[in-house]
Amino acid sequence: MASQPKTPAIQFVDNPSSPEIYASGATGFFVSNGIISITLESIRADHGEKPGPLSRVVVGRLTMPAAGAQGLAIGLFDFLEKQGFKYDKPKGG
Repeated sequence: MASQPKTPAIQFVDNPSSPEIYASGATGFFVSNGIISITLESIRADHGEKPGPLSRVVVGRLTMPAAGAQGLAIGLFDFLEKQGFKYDKPKGG
């Protein structure tokens, strides 16, 4: 019986020029056809007025397959826990 050819490993390539965005929160989650979308927001001030009113502004959306999103959630939770950030479930929720 002939052996099956091995699938080549997928190489990781770091890109120091990739865009970086700052988000102060994840404001919404949506799923469609197994694709998870996370809407990211940041608080911005309108300096055209004094005092400048604050607004929650969408700064981007992260969209990925459910398996990737699950890996992100698990990996982030594990990382935060190792850094000393413990999750305390709110009471009554």
